[in-house]
Amino acid sequence: MIQESTTLATITQLIQVSVAPVFLIAGVAGLLNVFTGRLARIIDRLEKLDNSLVQAEEENPNFKMTEAQEKRRKFLVRRMQNINRAIFFGTTTGFMIALVIFSIFASSLMNFDAHFVISVLFIFSMVSLIVALLLFLIEIHDTTSFIKGKSHNIKLK
Repeated sequence: MIQESTTLATITQLIQVSVAPVFLIAGVAGLLNVFTGRLARIIDRLEKLDNSLVQAEEENPNFKMTEAQEKRRKFLVRRMQNINRAIFFGTTTGFMIALVIFSIFASSLMNFDAHFVISVLFIFSMVSLIVALLLFLIEIHDTTSFIKGKSHNIKLK
């Protein structure tokens, strides 16, 4: 009976210890939702631009993309690449946090010391999260810089 209550107490402690990483996964999932929403909008804009270019080519075989269209397309592709990288690193963060939770339970069930593994996984997950957030900041900065640049070219009457 004492062994059973000790095991239950250990499992309860493990669940308590793993709650913080679970909340972190939920936060990362929210970020990934934002990232994928932005990616979808970027792809929609890129497809719209590409469709208009294809239509212009069909109407005029001598059609050449303007410098502004080329610049816009390159800008959208760069944004898409940045947000794709942010999604990759955000997903990697979630994966490593899940490995942290797995390691917590596995080390207890199999009676081995996983402190080093858990620490390294957590550190790498935080590095991955930092990279994802930096890429997101770059994406936001690029977008606002492009919009500000466009607004300077508009002549007000």
